[in-house]
Amino acid sequence: MKTAFEEVMAIRGEDLPKDHTATITGADPVLSTRFKIGETCAAVLAGVGTAVSDIWELKTGRRQAVSIDVRRAAAALGSTRYMQKMGPDGEYHPVVNANHEKMIQITQPWPTKDGRWFLPHFGLPNLQARVLKVLGCEPNPESVSKAVAGWDALDLEAAIDEARACGGMVRSNAEWLDHPHGKTLQAKPIVEIIKIGDSDPEPMPPGDRPLSGIRALDLTRILAGPIAARTLAENGADVLMVAAEGLPQIAEHVMDTSHGKRSCYLNLKTAEDAARLKELVREADVFSQGYRPGMLAGLGFAPEQLAEIRPGIVYCSISCFGADGPFSHRGGWEQVAQTVTGICQEGSPERPKLLPAAACDYTTGYLGAYGILLALARRAREGGSYHVRVSLCQSGMFIYRQGKTGAVEPDLGLSDAELDAMRITSEPEYGPLRHLGPILQLSETRPHWVRPTPVLGGDAPAWSDAVSAASAAE
Repeated sequence: MKTAFEEVMAIRGEDLPKDHTATITGADPVLSTRFKIGETCAAVLAGVGTAVSDIWELKTGRRQAVSIDVRRAAAALGSTRYMQKMGPDGEYHPVVNANHEKMIQITQPWPTKDGRWFLPHFGLPNLQARVLKVLGCEPNPESVSKAVAGWDALDLEAAIDEARACGGMVRSNAEWLDHPHGKTLQAKPIVEIIKIGDSDPEPMPPGDRPLSGIRALDLTRILAGPIAARTLAENGADVLMVAAEGLPQIAEHVMDTSHGKRSCYLNLKTAEDAARLKELVREADVFSQGYRPGMLAGLGFAPEQLAEIRPGIVYCSISCFGADGPFSHRGGWEQVAQTVTGICQEGSPERPKLLPAAACDYTTGYLGAYGILLALARRAREGGSYHVRVSLCQSGMFIYRQGKTGAVEPDLGLSDAELDAMRITSEPEYGPLRHLGPILQLSETRPHWVRPTPVLGGDAPAWSDAVSAASAAE
């Protein structure tokens, strides 16, 4: 079986330089799980660094040395929990969302009537309301446990699906791989890069950073998608987040996954805002989205539609279940991906247990960035429009394939001193933050963010150079 890094490199292709010069140091366990989530994430980040080096070589003729530490990669899988905000006392304190903590308490596996386990996902308020309607219960552990116990697991999974809510029956990895959807994903690579149109080659724009001059539209939220776009920003891309005003969000995740970006509001269900987004697409290089499969196509923003508008576009789709297979229409979250792919079942001898980090989400986000980088390099060499596809379940299967460590102590983790060494300080409009900085190390171009995380909707729906030009003219 290929190592994690070999599987990541297989996506890059054999026709590219063999000298990828990536160094991975350290080993799991770092966090309290036997799954090698730190090592797996480090392998993906090493791939990201290699793809950045490919682009740097296209621009300068020089490659960069890439290095990543497994302990730092493990920290990256839970970066929001390590973020701190300055309080009125002038001290930094963890960012705690009481409502989100309550949601986590009930987004857990619960026993069902037929002796299985089921995880209902209570996520955002609109999704929580749908789950509660199916279960007919209150949002507290006792009520949820009692309600789930009245169902057979597969019947509840079907009812949750019909209600367009989120949840999944706990499966073993063997069950998942034998399921039609598991079989569909198993036949695919961890990152799909599909050519969807022809266009002339586009050399990488000039500039002193790998992604200088690259423009990316980020239509994602809550972890995987935002991490993909944040990774582009930390290597020099101009990233513009696009969301509808009032769209449910989780504030602390927005704060931690939006460093280096700008943010605007557009309602794609209105003709005026949809037209404005298409104007932005005409000048974009990357379009990344995390909507349920098919939703954007109905609004005129399917991959092939955008390739017509902007030949040479790199379109990234990030989902829970992937683009094909019987579950592809379902929405999902980190916890659902762990639940269905077998990770959750083996989390504890007593009962199914979730990982101590959002490993599927962050790994998927970095894989999405990796696919985008590879597609941009391919566009520079040979032209074309590309569709990059990644999914949380595919990442869960990838993590599972790496095997496990030996016994793990329950108090494993990262020390305050280690975390402090990784943290940087930034000053967004709503107050100073301490948070993890970029953890991938490159020998020539240090990954960094040029602006702090934005206020949602605080920027114009325009590219940075257009905003700068307008300001200069005033």
